[in-house]
Amino acid sequence: SETEDIDWQNNWKEFFKAFTIDDILIKPTWEELKEEDKGRILIEIDPGVSFGTGKHETTQLCIKQLIKYIEGAKEAPTVLDVGCGSGILAITAALLGAQEIKGCDIDEVAVKVAGENAQLNGVSDRIAFHRGDLTSQVEGSFQLICANIVADVIIRLSEDVGKYLAEGGTFITSGIIDTREQDVLDALEKNGFEVIERRSSSGWVALACRAK
Repeated sequence: SETEDIDWQNNWKEFFKAFTIDDILIKPTWEELKEEDKGRILIEIDPGVSFGTGKHETTQLCIKQLIKYIEGAKEAPTVLDVGCGSGILAITAALLGAQEIKGCDIDEVAVKVAGENAQLNGVSDRIAFHRGDLTSQVEGSFQLICANIVADVIIRLSEDVGKYLAEGGTFITSGIIDTREQDVLDALEKNGFEVIERRSSSGWVALACRAK
């Protein structure tokens, strides 16, 4: 069948409006900053065709956990963002005070977009993005590791992520639909993690874990 010739690449933009999560303002690059929003932590995003405007419940749950565990850290943590998408979580971590951040994604376009967004927000000097499957090209250890993906990938990631987590570090997982939560919990338990915090919204679950 034929469809109307519409600029689908750009028409979605009318649905991406500025919004806040606590003291963080996330806005598209094409919107002007309002006077009443000055003074907030500002994140400007142009996701292009990669996942990550920040509007989805899974991303918002992850951001709230990043706020808690970065602001509660004794010193600026190192962060790994697995499945970085548009780079919004890595950028959030940098603007909250994290000093050394790595992000990876299997999508080459996502890695490119994430880098552009980091530069746009003035934090590209603290974030390194690369293309790779989960942690396949990652070196070092991190105080915070976040993975906003899907249940099946988190289950697979839980087998290896422990060797990249610094002692006392936190593994934040999101993108878990509630019907798969128990499967993820079983995998985390099997691989030596205990859940220290659970958040949920509209049928989605985010978990913060630590190694036992």
